[in-house]
Amino acid sequence: MAAAHPSPISARLRWSLFTVLCIAGVFNAMDRPIIAILKPDMMAAFNWDDTQFGDLAAVTQFSAAFAFLFTGWLVDRLGVNRSMQVGASAWSIAAMAHGWAMTTAHVVAARIGLGVTEAVQTPLTIKTVATLFPPDKRSFAFGFATLLAGAGTIGMPFVIPALALAVGWRGALVAGGIGGFLSLLAWMWLARGLSQLNERGGTSAAEIAGGEAYGPILMNRQTWAIVVAKALSDMTWWFINFWLADYYRKVFGFSTLELAVPLAIAFAGSGLGALLAGWASTRLLEAGWSPNRVRKSVMLGCALIVLPLPLVLSLNSFWPVAVMIGVVMAGHQGFSLSLFSTITDVVPGAKVGRVTAFGAFMGNMGGVTISLVTGRVLDAGFGFVPLFVFAAGSYLVALAWFQWLLPEIRRPVEDAGLFD
Repeated sequence: MAAAHPSPISARLRWSLFTVLCIAGVFNAMDRPIIAILKPDMMAAFNWDDTQFGDLAAVTQFSAAFAFLFTGWLVDRLGVNRSMQVGASAWSIAAMAHGWAMTTAHVVAARIGLGVTEAVQTPLTIKTVATLFPPDKRSFAFGFATLLAGAGTIGMPFVIPALALAVGWRGALVAGGIGGFLSLLAWMWLARGLSQLNERGGTSAAEIAGGEAYGPILMNRQTWAIVVAKALSDMTWWFINFWLADYYRKVFGFSTLELAVPLAIAFAGSGLGALLAGWASTRLLEAGWSPNRVRKSVMLGCALIVLPLPLVLSLNSFWPVAVMIGVVMAGHQGFSLSLFSTITDVVPGAKVGRVTAFGAFMGNMGGVTISLVTGRVLDAGFGFVPLFVFAAGSYLVALAWFQWLLPEIRRPVEDAGLFD
């Protein structure tokens, strides 16, 4: 006797669940910028110098990068609902632990815990999109998620100092964990009775059996098409994230307070770019374009948007530079959105978490690489020119690699039973 399909999830409930997940993601990511904003207070409390603070940031990134090798498997193994419960609880506890740290060793332990647990969010988000949304709606969902994340990033430089002033720097760190738990409670209330959120995503016994192993993913051309393109494009993302403030300080002489506006413009561009790319992808799919044509057209358009980046070096006026950087960030997010959408197009549901996590691992390793290279290029006196030239061409190289290994994006036959 065939098993009955779960009841369809209404559009309103899908979006409510996904919005709560995205808000939880904002709190998940909050502790990275919050510790940078509270840097003076924490350095005074623990007697750190800049080298020690930099090492602390590196510990977090390395912890997250290597955790991605395991969190994708965990999300595939537990399913969306249980992964949300475990992940949100763990990263909220890790965030709150910072508030009670009394020594540097305590802070390091909390940072490692946070890096490891934060790594649940990316594969969880992609798998949730694949579970909750029909294929043609997924690009817009990714864009919506990125827009909310961008809004949170923009607001943090304004909200966190006020929070620290009201409850102290320790209270500000604890607040991120409290927000994570509140988001989890909202999710559990909305997700009650939805059995499909506990499924691992396999549509056949063979897929579910395949969900136990990591090795087969590494033998697949689709995996390497996606993750190498992710690593190449994320180099530019991390380059801008880590070094944009330094560029503004050196070229325009901005103070820390004056950096709030240009950084807000950059992250506003990233959020709007993702939303626009997601909306355009959804409209083109609904108009009858194939996934292959949509994904690669959007990726090409985004790569071309980034191409004029070196022109920034010839501009001496702040506003044109700020706008161009915002456009570049928009191009990155549109490109990245198409890569994540491709995962849900071509990867079986039982393996979405692991392929996503492996891509995130490669993206973080790309970030580590460009950070190491950038410091040495600048110390050697070459300036930002070779770095901006590389960044401008990285997306076209990534797309060429992607096309070579994945010349045709084809969706498997999907069961529409979960969607109304």
